[in-house]
Amino acid sequence: MEGHVETAAYKDVVLFLATAGVVVPLFRRWKISPILGFLGAGVLLGPFGLGSLADELKWLSFITIDNPAELAQLAELGVVFLLFMIGLELSWERLRALRRYVFGMGALQVTACLAATAGTAMLVGQKPVAALAIGAALALSSTAIVMPILAEQKRQHSLAGRTTFSILLFQDLAVAPILITLTLLGRQGAEGLSWNVLLSFAPAVLGLVALFVFGRLLLRPMLRSVAKAKSEELFVAACLLVVIGSGLVSALTGLSMALGAFIAGLLLAETEFRHEVEVRVEPFKGLLLGLFFISVGISLNVPLLLERPVPIVSAALGLIVVNAAIIFGLGRIFGLRTRSAAEAALLLAGAGEFAFVILGQAMTDGLVPRDVGQAVLVSATLSMFTIPVLASLGLRIGGRKIAPTELPTADPDGGGPADPQVLVVGYGRVGRLVGDMLRRHQIAWVGAELDPRLVEQGRRAGESIYFGDASRAEFLQRCGLDSAPALVVTMDNPEGAEAVVAVARELRPDLVIVARARDARHAQRLYDLGATDAVPETVEASLQLSEAVLVEIGVPMGLVIASIHERRDEFRVSLNRPEAMGGRTRRFRRERGA
Repeated sequence: MEGHVETAAYKDVVLFLATAGVVVPLFRRWKISPILGFLGAGVLLGPFGLGSLADELKWLSFITIDNPAELAQLAELGVVFLLFMIGLELSWERLRALRRYVFGMGALQVTACLAATAGTAMLVGQKPVAALAIGAALALSSTAIVMPILAEQKRQHSLAGRTTFSILLFQDLAVAPILITLTLLGRQGAEGLSWNVLLSFAPAVLGLVALFVFGRLLLRPMLRSVAKAKSEELFVAACLLVVIGSGLVSALTGLSMALGAFIAGLLLAETEFRHEVEVRVEPFKGLLLGLFFISVGISLNVPLLLERPVPIVSAALGLIVVNAAIIFGLGRIFGLRTRSAAEAALLLAGAGEFAFVILGQAMTDGLVPRDVGQAVLVSATLSMFTIPVLASLGLRIGGRKIAPTELPTADPDGGGPADPQVLVVGYGRVGRLVGDMLRRHQIAWVGAELDPRLVEQGRRAGESIYFGDASRAEFLQRCGLDSAPALVVTMDNPEGAEAVVAVARELRPDLVIVARARDARHAQRLYDLGATDAVPETVEASLQLSEAVLVEIGVPMGLVIASIHERRDEFRVSLNRPEAMGGRTRRFRRERGA
């Protein structure tokens, strides 16, 4: 039986993958956010771009998207995955450290920008409900564009960077209430705050309660059970189930899928699976978010821009000026210096990706006329295209060097303490002892372990242990490798230990790496891979036995310890590691007068 493949059904997906393969490397080389490339590709490949010429030039149909509606349905998952990752990266420590900027400046920024934009919309003839939807959509900036720009410019830890992150964080938190409000307004029309409106909150409230209750009861046990199967494919499937399943549960209660995914991420943020889930979900988020922006570009009414260029461009410029002025003023009120306030204002002046979600829902519910909404979307997109230019101007104003007064008081990206933590890979018998010794010397540490049973034991003991594969660079970085003063590899799997050492050395040439070795030959391999020091089990056991017997038969303790240290240094020299010879023997001899 011969199979038949409809190649046309796969054409849009192939075009997207080809665009991703070309746009991302090219724009990264130009140091421009790939999202702008996806937006431009959507405009070019959509029905208002080359697609409008497909009837005249038949060959263009092969490189244009035929079914934008089907693509848009899949692209909505991009926002769902983005909100899940935002929830996954949140923590109470981060919120407490940045609460003044998040809930103070962030709340005022959303309120002031929403009021200013909504007031302007009412002045030009829009109804109050439509003006409210437009103001809410344009009050939110682009997390997907701004945060990568800050990371590329290495400004995320500056005062302007932390302020920008705080405002974006509140904006992300405000998306869900905005969508709920618009949904209720769309259902009730002009009924006002009647009992029907209040009762319509019931399914949403029940849905939120169900997500929180079942999430706390089921998410961790489910992931722990999957982790015990030791199958990467099953773990990826479980992660996708959490994201999409929580979104569907939320949608069944009348809320958005993005809100359900956000809550699921928030519930997983404090678990031992947080970093591994981040690593597994990140590729899907990146691809689907790129697909989302392509769908946004496809839906833009470019002929409308050509028909009414003056009002649309004026609206985009007005949005940038109003948002920048409000954020700059709030920055000065909250104690930011002029340069930092100006940099944050320029970064956040443009519209964001949630403008398309909010206005799309508002147009679907009939709150905003479709022609008005399309014009606003074109203006929002134009403002987004200006963000890299505004960010470059903000960088010149803010300066490349971070002043001492701008050093972060807490880690805004990891949600943890400001002090660097020693990273201990492996939480078996050896790992527990290493962690105990670090604690006795009041040195902060964090552990990584691939055995869920050991992770569970560590968590019950109150230790900061995360489940995940430490041989993956992304996982090590999310555990804090970039700022860790040292890495201790205690794994009893020789191949696994070698993989961790190799990856860590490639990421951090200056890092102190101490690794557990099976024997002398294994220690030599670890040294070759970049370990600062390797401790062979067989050698150390022999030295400990020798020390015990020598002391028991009457040899003075001082001489025994000195000879043990000397023999250990001789062993290191035999491995061609003279630089690894500790100064402990020499210091001991000086202290003993030997």
